[in-house]
Amino acid sequence: MVIEEVVPLESSGLAQLLRDPQEGGRTLVLDCRPFLAYCQAHLLDSRPVHWNGLLRRRSRGRSGVSLEWLVPDRALLGRLRKGELAHLVVLDEASGSVAALRPDCLARLLLNALLLEERAGTSHIYLLKGGFENFHANFPELCSTAPTPITASPPPVLRSPEDNSTEAMTPLYDQGGPVEILPFLYLGSCYHSSNREVLESLGITAVLNVSSSCPNHFEGRFLYKSIPVEDSHMADISVWFQEAIHFIDSVKSSEGRVLVHCQAGISRSATICLAYLIQSRRVRLEEAFDFVKQRRGVISPNFGFMGQLLQFETEVLCH
Repeated sequence: MVIEEVVPLESSGLAQLLRDPQEGGRTLVLDCRPFLAYCQAHLLDSRPVHWNGLLRRRSRGRSGVSLEWLVPDRALLGRLRKGELAHLVVLDEASGSVAALRPDCLARLLLNALLLEERAGTSHIYLLKGGFENFHANFPELCSTAPTPITASPPPVLRSPEDNSTEAMTPLYDQGGPVEILPFLYLGSCYHSSNREVLESLGITAVLNVSSSCPNHFEGRFLYKSIPVEDSHMADISVWFQEAIHFIDSVKSSEGRVLVHCQAGISRSATICLAYLIQSRRVRLEEAFDFVKQRRGVISPNFGFMGQLLQFETEVLCH
């Protein structure tokens, strides 16, 4: 890589680009940090770069990594190749210069791929000095931070047999409310799906019912889809993955929000959310599981579902 072709960009310079009505729409910020870090906080309108152990192993021995591997969004690549993007900004957590980047780190691989793509192009390629850490410290108003999951299920509390309070009698998985997995995707239990006031307060417009026994409480008020699968290690939930993902994406496209639930919000509905993250975000199951677990601590897909998710991960990431 010719280092001189990558321009170091100060945080103030990026902030100026993003605030400019004309240049902001022609600026693409590519975030090379891990998926979990990106979901916790990122620059507004930035895009995460897809990378995982499988792609890393496949890239060994190659002179470069294809840009399609790192930025699979075809519409975005189309804009880049048509010359609609004048400023391509790469950032990681805190790197100060291109020279400091390891040869095999994601930021350097991405810069290489962009340089190869832009040899005859007109875009300027930058590395953000100090990375996200420095930018967030100076311009927090230009960053999006995930809300603290106050509705996440609390840890178990030991109570005496004499404690007959309502909370003590409510199962752990029904306490709190639906949790936000992504801005348009919520996870919860059947009990949560029966509380119209809570659903409306969260802006829920659709409900994905992953059970054969939970009722659809508000037909006509919300858009419903039912996936009749049992919580059994013998059940094949993977045959529903694409249909469920398509439903979630259709709600997202209509700027709605969808609650995915089963009886307890522990196994079946969690499995669907994990499958959605694997396919839509191109992340490994382990990373998706940690991400969802942070938001709803009670999730625990049964062993059969976990095996199907591992197979799904292989199919998605290899493809």
